[in-house]
Amino acid sequence: MTPATDSSLFPQVPDSPDAVLDGLDPEQREVATALHGPVCVLAGAGTGKTRAITHRIAYGVRAGILQPASVLAVTFTARAAGEMRGRLRQLGAGGVQARTFHSAALRQLQFFWPKAVGGEVPRLLERKVQLVAEAAARCRIRLDRNELRDVTGEIEWSKVTQTVPADYPAAVAKAGRDAPRDPAEIGQIYGTYEQLKRDRGTIDFEDVLLLTVGVLQDRHDIAEQVRSQYQHFVVDEYQDVSPLQQRLLDLWLGERDNLCVVGDASQTIYSFTGATPDHLLNFRTRHQNATVVKLIRDYRSTPQVVHLANGLLSQAKGRAAEHRLELVSQREAGPEPGYVEYADEPAEAEGTARRIRDLIASGVPASEIAVLFRINAQSEVYEQALADVGVPYQLRGAERFFERPEVREAGIKLRGAARFGANDALLDDAVDLPSEVRAVLSDMGWTGEPPAGSGAVRDRWESLAALVRLAEDFAKTRPAATLADLVAELDERANAQHAPTVEGVTLASLHAAKGLEWDAVFLVGLTEGMMPITYAKTDEQVEEERRLLYVGVTRARLHLGLSWSLARSPGGRASRRPSRFLDGLRPGSGASAARRTPGAASGGVERGAGAAGASRRKNRGPARCRVCGKTLTAAGEMKLMRCEDCPSDLDEALYERLRDWRAGQAEQSRQPAYCVFTDKTLMAIAEAVPGTEPELAAISGVGRRKLDRYGTDVLALCAGEELAGASEEGSEDAAENSSEK
Repeated sequence: MTPATDSSLFPQVPDSPDAVLDGLDPEQREVATALHGPVCVLAGAGTGKTRAITHRIAYGVRAGILQPASVLAVTFTARAAGEMRGRLRQLGAGGVQARTFHSAALRQLQFFWPKAVGGEVPRLLERKVQLVAEAAARCRIRLDRNELRDVTGEIEWSKVTQTVPADYPAAVAKAGRDAPRDPAEIGQIYGTYEQLKRDRGTIDFEDVLLLTVGVLQDRHDIAEQVRSQYQHFVVDEYQDVSPLQQRLLDLWLGERDNLCVVGDASQTIYSFTGATPDHLLNFRTRHQNATVVKLIRDYRSTPQVVHLANGLLSQAKGRAAEHRLELVSQREAGPEPGYVEYADEPAEAEGTARRIRDLIASGVPASEIAVLFRINAQSEVYEQALADVGVPYQLRGAERFFERPEVREAGIKLRGAARFGANDALLDDAVDLPSEVRAVLSDMGWTGEPPAGSGAVRDRWESLAALVRLAEDFAKTRPAATLADLVAELDERANAQHAPTVEGVTLASLHAAKGLEWDAVFLVGLTEGMMPITYAKTDEQVEEERRLLYVGVTRARLHLGLSWSLARSPGGRASRRPSRFLDGLRPGSGASAARRTPGAASGGVERGAGAAGASRRKNRGPARCRVCGKTLTAAGEMKLMRCEDCPSDLDEALYERLRDWRAGQAEQSRQPAYCVFTDKTLMAIAEAVPGTEPELAAISGVGRRKLDRYGTDVLALCAGEELAGASEEGSEDAAENSSEK
């Protein structure tokens, strides 16, 4: 690490370019010193990717190879860009531009607009929802608040995928998206929205990218001016690049190749917004002379957490899985992840809250603990459970449950029904408190069955469904309770949430947790239908759900808890089952063979094949159990390629034939049996049953000489053939051994 002053907030600036490289591991150093040509950094979770790329920029600047003003570092959030600028200043590389795609494009658009178009840049819409609502009204299409949010999201997706209004219905069908309304209606609203913007001289955030692309495409003089300014580009989170952002990046680059991209296909979880890992996965195809560096040393999580993360991805399918990175923890061992099954959701929340309380009592700060769930509607029961045990919390990426618009609206309607219910026809057929609540909420559009698809409509339904469940549970504990009693209970629960949140436990959705980390993470509600979510229908959608869980697992540094409940409410039918993603990983779920894929466990550097005189170098990763994926350290286990206690698929009959054959060979050559092959090697052969010389050679203990000497016999035995003339072959072996002596 670089030297620091007494305050860790203000580390000393490295005193030389070489000092910038101090503390980097070999792969990070490769990134930092690869300053020319295309570079692709495949960086697993917790492997120090931001450290690697900031030190790369700083080293280039401090060594005089890069001019600060000629470097543009691009990332996806203002927070990440600010963090990058701060790190660069600490490394003595101030003056480097680190911005989001939108921020960089907006600066260029504002600067070049007078020259390219004339006048001032059109006014930027801060929020497009109001204009989308007006567009829908002009199309005589009525949207409620949640549909309005979802349609706005569809317009944003269309623009980043460069889909025009007329093509929207075909594009959404091709992409397999669940449109919140009829695609033809959304296409009509989209077209009207665009016309309204033109009429009023306004642009939205997506237009910033589109217009910048248009200017750079049409005005070669402006494009050349931009390219003369920025000559080196770094793009973080490259797996999240949209087609439109990639188009802008291509225009920035022109014919040059001074580009460094950083990403991890296994953390692609925003495809619904137009993000695609294809640009990352195709980088080597587009840039055949690229240097590819793989960062697999995980400095964040313990070996136990990393083992679970690797096991989760070992079962993945699809193209991203083929390029997965198998992490190797650099931390000391920690506690094993805990798997807990609960009878029902309230019990799961209460159990999680108690475990969190115990962690805080043991010295873990509340701010270093997180509870992560699939959808925001799951937060309410955890908010209440934490409040009940006196643990403060804060919600990230979502409003507090009782502050959500639909929940506040429901509270108003329930309060009105409690006061004037006797005169409310909605309640005429209600026979108990839960049916009264269902009747009131049905007036808000709630139904007994969830809506199809995802998005705000589904979130709204989940929030109202949580209120229905709360009413059902309340009625079970207080059978005589009235609607007024329930309203009072809701008020008390809302008031109980006003605890200080500075040191609070974080409650967040898995999507909102991306890019964050905590000492302790609790992944809750891991049941089929929630993880993967019920509307994940296609293989691609299910695999994105797996990656989402992987992101959740890799947020934990030390403590990791995974839990699920068999029923929704106390006394309910225990019909749920744990997420399929935990099969073969959680205790009692059976062994699941870790499917090795190309790229797994392959850290190191690959030089571009197109570069003259370039060499290739690959660091071999650690040996892994082919059954459970655990790192192997014992020689015998490494020979078998599995843990001693993992299930064996040994062909016992073949093993006995091999032992008999080995005994004959040993007798003929007058040497101990283990000099032919050890027991472990024979077991490995009998488990793998190789059919070709390369397959046999891949088994530990079968070297070139033994392959030449015994390979024909062993492969024949594996094929079930009878050997002929074994005694003569044995005599030849004995003679060969004698001559070697």
